[in-house]
Amino acid sequence: MPVTNDAIILGVLAATLGAIFWTTQSAHPFWRGFYKYVPALLLCYFLPALYNTLGLIDGENSALYTIASRYLLPTTLVLLTLSIDFPALAKLGPKSLALFLTGTVGIIVGGPLSLLLWGWISPETVAGDVWKGMATLAGSWIGGSANQTAMKEVFGVDSNLFGMFLAVDILVANVWMAFLLYLAARSPQIDARSGADTRAIVALREKMERFESENSRIPKLPDLMMIIGVGFGATGLAHLLAAPLVDAFKGVVWAERASLTSAFFWIVVLATTFGLLLSLTRARNLEGAGASKIGTVMLYILIASIGMHMDLRAVFTNPGLFGVGATWILIHGGLMFLVAKLIRAPVFYFAVGSQANIGAAASAPVVASAFHPSLAPVGVLLAVLGYALGTYGAWLTALVMRAIAQP
Repeated sequence: MPVTNDAIILGVLAATLGAIFWTTQSAHPFWRGFYKYVPALLLCYFLPALYNTLGLIDGENSALYTIASRYLLPTTLVLLTLSIDFPALAKLGPKSLALFLTGTVGIIVGGPLSLLLWGWISPETVAGDVWKGMATLAGSWIGGSANQTAMKEVFGVDSNLFGMFLAVDILVANVWMAFLLYLAARSPQIDARSGADTRAIVALREKMERFESENSRIPKLPDLMMIIGVGFGATGLAHLLAAPLVDAFKGVVWAERASLTSAFFWIVVLATTFGLLLSLTRARNLEGAGASKIGTVMLYILIASIGMHMDLRAVFTNPGLFGVGATWILIHGGLMFLVAKLIRAPVFYFAVGSQANIGAAASAPVVASAFHPSLAPVGVLLAVLGYALGTYGAWLTALVMRAIAQP
């Protein structure tokens, strides 16, 4: 008999997340070896999905996902975009930003091209609502898990289809990250052959070391209460404004096709926009007290609540989707490589710009720190920019893919 009490299910999910992150910090050789190959993020989806698949919990009828997606997700978007530092991003230099944005364009263009190509190679692989699942992948590969979930809700993606693309996301993205780490280890030789100027990276490294030491602090209770107040306050305002915006576009055919009559679409867009606007104020200083960390805690609760809706038996029913994901990421990488060669950019800008798109804040610092530990914040800065662009970019990508799939 599955557990149906949401208080118990929430306790199980919270305990599961706690156990996962406790083991990630373990010095035991088993856990170190285990997490070398299995991302913690995968377990945050997989274990709740396993509980549901085995009938231990009733994920389908639980209200936890509705609460998490409507309240925690917008708050997460506010707190993750709140920390964006536009002046610091500008100081990264034009080559760094050019490659990051090229990576974003590669995802926006690569999705529709992959859909067209696989529609010719294997029409059954991308038939039906597959474009909707690809929209969630665009959200993840431009922004991160929060944007991925937003696209799931905006386009009404089935939980099992979402699970399939989650598997594609994790497998393809991790193979790509391994390739980027391979490039990082050989960056001096590659840069020497290409004639790339790496002096700006040395200066950047010193600047980021100073930034970290000057802005981090131990949070106090007023800091934490202000973070909660800003996050949920902006979410409440997004809910308030969403209803009249939906009413304004009702009955307009083109607006319905563009999701402008979806309340959740407006909630997500408004929350992201509010976070960006707040980043231009003193509210951005809340990042030093851990605003993005609190946002990430909410995000992982959301991730676990998504997982408990999945049936793992359906995840690998369409293996061709892995080919779609691989094609997509190769288009992204190929476009970035071409631009990097044209502007003679160092490998660092290529690798971190790509991973800031594909892997977001969870792994972009890992790739950046492979070049030098003090460069990890550069990965964070670019990944936060990805969170800001993820909602808009993934929505645009989805509209193009829907036009292809449903002409």
